Amino acid sequence: MMNEKDIRKYASLMKELELTGLEITEDNKVVRLERNVAGVRAEPFVVSAASQEAAVPQKSEHEAADCITVKSPMVGVFYAAPAENADPFVSLGDRVEKGKTLCIIEAMKLMNEICADESGVITEICVTNGQVVEYGTELFKIKR
Repeated sequence: MMNEKDIRKYASLMKELELTGLEITEDNKVVRLERNVAGVRAEPFVVSAASQEAAVPQKSEHEAADCITVKSPMVGVFYAAPAENADPFVSLGDRVEKGKTLCIIEAMKLMNEICADESGVITEICVTNGQVVEYGTELFKIKR
């Protein structure tokens, strides 16, 4: 694990360069530092590289039992399509199967595919293409 001195050095560098996030990989561990900018709340987290997974759909307290919400597992930029002029991965009303790519979240120049954890129909797309999303931001609602 990284020591406090190194973390403070990276935090200082982030401030100096006006970065909002920094990810360092060391010994199969990923340390991600994030800082608040202009009132935007960012949550720092540390995960092992092996434990990074796609978004896990979760039920909201206010949703019916037959609906799930896909939330962002990270801070990044939401992309609805694989390329600028390409069709979106999914559209409102589309039937998706478990494992289907729903979108891409770009974080630290890495493109992370977010896949459906369950089959169902897209009933709501909660964000727009190119929107910056926070950890836990609702991306999609899927009716089973």
